[in-house]
This record gives sequence, C-alpha cells and structure tokens, in this order.
Amino acid sequence: MWAQLQKVSSSPERETELLDIFEQLNALEQPDSGLVKTMVMRSQANPSDVFVLVLFESEEKARARERDPRRQDRIKGIRASMGEVLDGPPEFFDLTVIQDA
Repeated sequence: MWAQLQKVSSSPERETELLDIFEQLNALEQPDSGLVKTMVMRSQANPSDVFVLVLFESEEKARARERDPRRQDRIKGIRASMGEVLDGPPEFFDLTVIQDA
C-alpha cells in the first residue's frame, strides 16, 4: 500500500464546504483508480489545519490516477472551488505504508 498525506488550511467555519468538495472528488472515482480510503481530519491543536490521508493499493495506481484524463477533465471545476475554501496551497507528503494493523 501507499499513502499521501495532504495538509491544507481552511477555517472551521468552512468545514461544510470543504467536506462537500471531498464528496464531489469521491464521486469522480473510477472503479480501477486504486483508491482504498480517504480520511479528512481537523487538528485539535490548530483548527485551521486540515489533514487528508489518502490510501491507495500502490503508488503506481495513485500516479496513474493523477494522469487519468477521465479524472482530469472533470476535476477542473472542483479545483476552482478548493481555491475559494482553502487558505493557501496544500502541502503533500508521500508515504510508504510499512504496517496496516
């Protein structure tokens, strides 16, 4: 398995909008994307920090999903909405899963 952690900044007041965006992204998923799970979490220490953990079958599947034209064509409008809800660009951390208990 392979994972990507994203750190974004968004005010707690915009949480409903943020979650709506993730619902829209989830609706775009193709059955063969390799996506296993997405978790969206807000920091208790700094409520403006939101972490998104996306788990994939493999890094290869995740990278193929990034390049998939079926996804790219439909994601453009969602990216515009993200720009309105987020307080800046996301930070990405690529992770190798070494244990899944």
